[in-house]
Amino acid sequence: MMCYTVFHIYIKTHDCKCIINEVDCGHAKYNLIEDVYMRRFAVGILAHVDAGKTTLSESLLYESGMIKQIGRVDNQNAFLDTEELERARGITIFSKQAIINSGDTCITLLDTPGHVDFSVEMERTLWVMDYAILVVSGADGVQGHTLTLWKLLERYDIPTFLFINKMDQEGTDRESLMENIRKHFGEGCIDFKGLAKDELSEHIAVCDEHLMEVYLEDGEITDADVVNLITNRKVFPCYFGSALKLEGVDVFFSDLLRYMKEKESGSELGAKVFKVARDQQGNRLTYMKVTGGVLRVKDVLTGTDESGIYEEKINQVRIYSGEKYEMEQLVYPGTVCAVTGLNRTYPGQGLGIEKDAVLPLLEPVLTYSVELPEGVDAAQMLPQLKQLEEEQPELHIMWQEETKEIQIKLMGEVQIDVLKKRIADRFDVDVTFGTGNIVYKETITNVVEGVGHFEPLRHYSEVHLLLEPGEPGSGMQFMTDCSEDVLDKNWQRLILTHLEEREHVGVLTGSALTDMRITVVAGRAHTKHTEGGDFRQSTYRAVRQGLMQAESVLLEPYYAFRIAVPQEMVGRTMTDINQMSGEFEGPIMEGEQAILEGMVPVATMRDYQITLNSYTKGRGTMFCTLQSYGPCHNSDEVIEALGYDAEADTANPSSSVFCSHGAGFIVPWHQVKDYMHVESVLEQRDEENTWGDNLDEMSEVARRKAPLVDYSIDEEQIEAILNRTSHANEKAAKHYYKKSKPRIDFAYKGQAQPRFKDKYLIVDGYNIVHAWDDLKCLVEDNLEGARMKLMDMLSNYQGFVKCEVIVVFDAYLVKGNLGEMFDYQNIHVVYTKEAETADAYIEKLTHKISRDYHVTVATSDGLVQLITRGQNCRVMSALELKNEMERVNQEIREYLEN
Repeated sequence: MMCYTVFHIYIKTHDCKCIINEVDCGHAKYNLIEDVYMRRFAVGILAHVDAGKTTLSESLLYESGMIKQIGRVDNQNAFLDTEELERARGITIFSKQAIINSGDTCITLLDTPGHVDFSVEMERTLWVMDYAILVVSGADGVQGHTLTLWKLLERYDIPTFLFINKMDQEGTDRESLMENIRKHFGEGCIDFKGLAKDELSEHIAVCDEHLMEVYLEDGEITDADVVNLITNRKVFPCYFGSALKLEGVDVFFSDLLRYMKEKESGSELGAKVFKVARDQQGNRLTYMKVTGGVLRVKDVLTGTDESGIYEEKINQVRIYSGEKYEMEQLVYPGTVCAVTGLNRTYPGQGLGIEKDAVLPLLEPVLTYSVELPEGVDAAQMLPQLKQLEEEQPELHIMWQEETKEIQIKLMGEVQIDVLKKRIADRFDVDVTFGTGNIVYKETITNVVEGVGHFEPLRHYSEVHLLLEPGEPGSGMQFMTDCSEDVLDKNWQRLILTHLEEREHVGVLTGSALTDMRITVVAGRAHTKHTEGGDFRQSTYRAVRQGLMQAESVLLEPYYAFRIAVPQEMVGRTMTDINQMSGEFEGPIMEGEQAILEGMVPVATMRDYQITLNSYTKGRGTMFCTLQSYGPCHNSDEVIEALGYDAEADTANPSSSVFCSHGAGFIVPWHQVKDYMHVESVLEQRDEENTWGDNLDEMSEVARRKAPLVDYSIDEEQIEAILNRTSHANEKAAKHYYKKSKPRIDFAYKGQAQPRFKDKYLIVDGYNIVHAWDDLKCLVEDNLEGARMKLMDMLSNYQGFVKCEVIVVFDAYLVKGNLGEMFDYQNIHVVYTKEAETADAYIEKLTHKISRDYHVTVATSDGLVQLITRGQNCRVMSALELKNEMERVNQEIREYLEN
C-alpha cells in the first residue's frame, strides 16, 4: 500500500488563483496544479416590501441552474425563506444567502428583509456587498422605503443594478417608470435594453466627462468603460421584466455577470463580520465576508475587548446556500461564510486588517418594557435575552433599575410579534410587551468647553473637551487636537477610549446624545499619582460639565410618509397632518387619488393608519419609513413629563473633585472653571471671523446692508453659499446643521420643523442679459442697469417660486479681482475672480451640490448645458427661463386681481 501526503499551498497571482497539491509518493514527488480561479462577488438584493424581491432571487437561482424548481412565497416553499416565521408571514425577516456558480464566477446572493421593521438587519448586510440589485415594483414605482434603500446604497458606495419587476401587470408603462426612476435616482439610471445601441452609448457617455470626449472622438464605448462607470456609481443599469414569469431575468443575469468587476485583495487576512446567529443545535455562527488573504479552519484570530487581548480558534468554516451548507477547509477573498468557535465577535467587527464598520444609520425609535409571566425571574431571563441582542444589536436590551424591568428597543408591531415567537421557541417563555415609548435624543447648538477634574487623595487627572454640534445623522464623533507637549499621547488615547466606551446622555431628559463632535483639546496628568481610572472619571465629568453650559435641543424621530386618498378626502388628510405637526408637499393628483408626501413626528403618526382606514372606508393607503431625528415638536411637554433632573443624576455627575489640605472636595459644575489647573483653550483661541464665517450668524437685514467685500471663490465659498441659503430668511440664527447626504437636513435652532430638499436655480448672468432683447438693448448704454434689471426680475421670481437663486456674472477680465459674493434682496449674486469664467464657476458649483439638491441651470451656452447635464442637473435655456418668468408674473397678476 502506498502512503500519500498532500500539502495545500494557496498562491495568488495577477492572473489566476490556484492550488498546488504536492503529492509525496514514496521516493517520488509530483506537483499537480489545479486551477481554481473564480471571480467572487457578494451581491445583495433589496426592495420595498412586496416588490418581488424573493421571487427574483428564486428566478435567478433557477436561471443559473442552482435549483430545479422555482419556489413561491405564497406557497411557503421559497428556497431562501428557511425560517418557519418567514413562511408563515410571507416576508423575509432574516438575511439569507445562496450560492450561484456560473462559469468562472461565484456569486453569493444575499437576500435581505424588505419590511421596514427589519431594516436594521438589511443595513448590516450592506457592509459586505460588492454589488446590489434594487428591485422596484412596476405596479407601484419608487416608494418611500425604496428611497431609503437608495440613500443607504449611496452611503455605503455600493454599485447598483435596478430590476423593475411585475411588468406583466396591466397598467405598467416602461417610459413613465423610467421617468419616475430618473426623477428620484438621477440621470445615471439608464434602460440598458430599451434603447438602440447608439442611443444607449450616448446616454452612457453623458454620465462621464472624460468618456464623452473619448466617445465623440472614437464613437465607441467598451464593456470596460461601462464596468468602470457602474463601479464608480455613475451609471445604474435598469432592466424590466417579470420575475414570476421569468421574463427578462435571463437577460438581466447575463448582463450582471458581464458588468461586474472583482475587487483587488491583498495577501494579509481580513474579514468583516455582518451577522451573528445560532444553528438548530445552538452553535454560535459568525457570518463574515473574507476581504483579504485566506481564512482556514484552525486559524487563531486575535481581538480586544474590555478584558484585554484574547485569542479564539476557528473550528468550522461553512458555506451556506439556503438551509444547507458545505464544510470548507479554507476560503478565499470575496467569500461569504459562517464560522464556529468564535464567541466574542459582533456585527460590524473587522477581523485582521479589516476595520470595523460604521454604525448603522437606521435604528429603532420605540422602547418597550418586557412583561414576564408569573414565576419567571427577570435576573435569569435577562442573560437569555442578551443572546438575542448578540444577533440583533439594535434591540439594546437593558435592565432599568428605577422601574425594576427589562427594556428593549423595537421598530414596530411586526417585529414585536416575531420577537414574541422567537422567545417562546428558544426559551419556552411567553412574554408580552408594554406600551411603546418614543426614543428621544439630545444634541447641542453651540460650542462649549467642558472641564472635568478628578483629584481625591493620591489621584489626579484633568480633561478639557471641546463640544461642538455635528451634522444631522453624523452621530457621536470623537477626536483629539491636543499637543503632546501638553498631554502625552497615551493619555489622549485613553481619554478617547473612555469617550467611546459608553453612551453619553443629555441634560434635558437623560436621553442619548447624538450629532455631536467631542475633541480632546487639553489635559493634565501627574507623573506619580495618575492612574487609568482617574481619566475615566474626569472624562465623564468633562462631558457633563460642558453639556450643563451648552444650549441643548431635544430631538425626536420623524417618519417620511406617502399617503394616497380619494381626491374628495384630501382636505381632511391635509388637516390631520397639520394637526400632527407634520409638513408635506403636494397634493399630487394621480387619477382619482391625491398623493401627499412629507414628514411627520413618529409620536403623532403612530396610530394614524386606523384613522385613515376609518374615514376613507379602506380606500386610503399609507406608507411610513423612519427618516431621521429632528427638533421635537412639543419639547416643553416632553421634558416636563419625563421630569429628569440633571443635577440629581448621580450616575452622571457634572461636578469635579479637587484636593485641598490632603482631602478631596466637590466643586459644582458652574464653579469648576474657577478651580481648574489648565487654562481654558476656548478662551485662548483668537476669534478670527471672516466674512464667510460670520455670514451664517448675520441677520437678513444686516446682510442686505453689508458692503461688498472681496471674497476668494473656492471650495469654502461654495460651502458658504450652501450654508447661507439654508437660513436666507431667518433672523439671528445662531447655529444650524449643514446638509448631510443620507439624511434630510434639520436646523435645530430657529426652525421648528424639518425642511424638504432644496431647489436651486443657477443663472448664467451675462448669457441671459445678451439673450433677452429688453436687457440686451440696455447693455451698450448701461451694463449696470441691465444687471440690476435682471436681478430685480429674478428677485421677484424667487419670491413666488421659493427656490434658491444664484446669479453668476463673469469678472474674469478684471485685473486683480478676487471675486465677490453678496445677497441682493432675496437672491445670491456672485462675481467670479480674475481668470475664472462663469462657465467654470457654474461647473464647479453644480459638481459640488448636484447630488444633494435639485439644481437647474439657466443658460443658452451649449457647452455649459452639456456639462450641466453630466452633473445630473436640469437645463433651462434663456428663452425657457423668460417664458417661465412671464408665466409666474401672470399668475401673480391673477392672484392679485382675485
